[in-house]
Amino acid sequence: MLQEIKNKIEAAVPGSAAYILDPMNDGQHLQALVVCAAFEGMPVFKQQQMVMAAIKDIFQTVHALGLKTFTPSKWQEVKNQYVN
Repeated sequence: MLQEIKNKIEAAVPGSAAYILDPMNDGQHLQALVVCAAFEGMPVFKQQQMVMAAIKDIFQTVHALGLKTFTPSKWQEVKNQYVN
């Protein structure tokens, strides 16, 4: 499921890198971190709308998805908080 979500996001948001996490290890409460240069200058809600449009169908099987979007420069500042 995690790889499927990653693939859908990266296909729908060209040039993006998606990291899908399962912090509770239950397959139901996931977190998506999406990095894309196209987000530069775009309001956060528009960034998240782009991502959510690609994965709206997953909510039939996933209970919750936390979503954070980043420009590449912002990702460089914060990535150590999320991935090792």
